[in-house]
Amino acid sequence: MMALEATALAESFAVREAEGARWLALSGRIDTQAAAALWSRLMAEARKPGAPLVLDLEAVEAVDTTGATLLLTAQSAAEGSRIEGASPGVVAVLDRVRDALAAPRPAVAPRRFMPLSGLGRRVVGLLNNGMEALAFLGETLVVALGTLIRPGRLRARELLRHLDEAGTRAFGLATLLGALLGVILAFQSAIPLRQFGAEIFVPSLVGISLLRELGPLMAGVVLAGRTGSAYAAELGTMTVNEEVAALRIMGIDPMALLVLPRVLAGVLVMPVLSLVLTLAGLAGMALIMRLLGFQMTTVAQQLVNFVSLKDLLGGLFKAAVFGLAIAIIGCRAGLGAGRGPRAVGDAATSAVVGGIVAIVVLDGIFAVLFERLGL
Repeated sequence: MMALEATALAESFAVREAEGARWLALSGRIDTQAAAALWSRLMAEARKPGAPLVLDLEAVEAVDTTGATLLLTAQSAAEGSRIEGASPGVVAVLDRVRDALAAPRPAVAPRRFMPLSGLGRRVVGLLNNGMEALAFLGETLVVALGTLIRPGRLRARELLRHLDEAGTRAFGLATLLGALLGVILAFQSAIPLRQFGAEIFVPSLVGISLLRELGPLMAGVVLAGRTGSAYAAELGTMTVNEEVAALRIMGIDPMALLVLPRVLAGVLVMPVLSLVLTLAGLAGMALIMRLLGFQMTTVAQQLVNFVSLKDLLGGLFKAAVFGLAIAIIGCRAGLGAGRGPRAVGDAATSAVVGGIVAIVVLDGIFAVLFERLGL
């Protein structure tokens, strides 16, 4: 009988035939490295036809799970093979690995291509999300009505803080974006109108576009990118850290403490942001018209003749509704954040995407309503 050192294998080894079996002795430590070197040679010996193989582990000091897997695989490779002479420690490792290999594996359901059922699941998921959003909106409305009865539930300091963060600190960005938007619209509109000698109508075109559509819409994009994501990140962090659950345990309504100030701030800030962006756009348009040789009095006269108060009020009303939608979507995304390191990022992304999609959809609805109502 020849001993095989697991850590330093010989080029060849001999197996002793005795007692109707082939005896193969192993010695040393059979760890992962040794098992990798032994695997092919031992399995080849185990698969040889003839007498069953007996693995003599009397000289083996220790085995790890990889070495135990090798020994058990070699034992099962030939009928009648067995393991002899193992120490109690080696036997314990072999028993644990044997139990693990014998444990039933969970059946993996075959993946089927079922587009109809997949479409149905998506539709049901969208309906469930819509119902949850409607329930969140209703809960917010109930809390707001309750605050009218008990004004002390609304923390004025929190409301002022959110007004500052969502409104005052966004004025610079809104002004810059509005001025650039006015410059681009005026310049691009003047090029085709010049062919017909109608450059004088650029102020009315840009003014109506900014007041009715682009002012509220671009202000909504700014609010969704800055404030909606901030709402989702703040509330998402509180949800992940279980601070929201702690508030509920203490008997404090998170809707009144966390959601209502943010929603009111979004509703109050959006008309102001829209107005700032619109005025900056009109200033940028006036600059381009002045460079084209038109007097400021002519530009102002065109705005007075074609832009009415209902255009301004309609745009401000749309902006307030956009602010309500963005704030509610951001708060709901934050409070509905899951667990794990990606939860806050996913909540912020959902808030921004949902807010932008919501204001575009609402803008289309308002366009149809205003056309039907003659506004």
